[in-house]
Amino acid sequence: MSDAERGSKSRLARELGVSRSGLYYRRKIPEKDEELRTAIELVMREHPGYGYRRVAIVLKINHKRISRVMRKYGLKPARRAKSPMNVLDRGREPAQYPDILSIFCPIEPDFVWVSDFTFISYNGEFIYLCTVLDVFTWEPLGFSISRRHDAEFVRLAIERAIVRVGRCPSWFHSDQGSEYLAQEVCEWLEALSVAISMSPKSSPWRNGSQESFFGRFKVEFGDPERFATLPDLIEALYEHLHYFCNVRIKNRLKMSPAQFRRNWLDQQRMLTKSSPLVAPGCELERGVSTLATPRSDLNSHIHNFTGLSTSYESPPSTPLNPLQAIDGNQLRPYPLPRTTTT
Repeated sequence: MSDAERGSKSRLARELGVSRSGLYYRRKIPEKDEELRTAIELVMREHPGYGYRRVAIVLKINHKRISRVMRKYGLKPARRAKSPMNVLDRGREPAQYPDILSIFCPIEPDFVWVSDFTFISYNGEFIYLCTVLDVFTWEPLGFSISRRHDAEFVRLAIERAIVRVGRCPSWFHSDQGSEYLAQEVCEWLEALSVAISMSPKSSPWRNGSQESFFGRFKVEFGDPERFATLPDLIEALYEHLHYFCNVRIKNRLKMSPAQFRRNWLDQQRMLTKSSPLVAPGCELERGVSTLATPRSDLNSHIHNFTGLSTSYESPPSTPLNPLQAIDGNQLRPYPLPRTTTT
């Protein structure tokens, strides 16, 4: 480089008010942001409903940086649509059931299950999906898919949840829809010693777990019309339910609902082994220590006295089953061999 050229660059640096080396400065942040943008797009392609918090968990990067880059490039998760109002439920007298979720906040699995159903428009007709969630773990424990919504449709979803977990909940919560108020459903739950809870009329936010679940579920599922046949649609719904239960990260849990249940059960077993609540051979009964009570009753006594449980079993990890046949109005599944989700 000649002295004239060197002098011109020095003069230019003085005119710009920067050092001479500053003329060669190249910002690195835009390049890093572009690399991060590519990584974020890959995550959002696999998980369309993930916002910056879930993306940060997957990429193991500070969520503030993820948020900044997503705003910079206009990356947004899919948004939910408004749900229509059911005019058939207007004018019905309120049910005389308590709203347990306004009183209790569950601190263990299978204390409160919530349920609701939604419609899926396909080829000019409605397909209905009913789910049963555990309020504590946010797992979709049971489900039912049908061409019509009635008491049998709701009951089948509850039955599948009971079979999956191996026990009944203490409370079952829903809205005041005619399907849940049906005598067949209410009497069946009471016969199983399950207490019934219902949200006040015109208060969908009081069943927020289910409303939030369906809002995100339908948005991330995408357009149902992309499937050529109804069996293809049903199989995709089952796979998406499995994804929500076993793969998709729940923000407040920092993991999938199924993984959270397994971790919680493992912790309870460890606590039970290291710090037993009662001495061997003695049981707790509302503050009274009794002897010679069968050991098998210990779990129920601990549950009643402390709210803790020591006898839960993890649900099976088998993916939800695709369609076997369409029998009348009910869409029935068939079992698949156990697979491992990585």
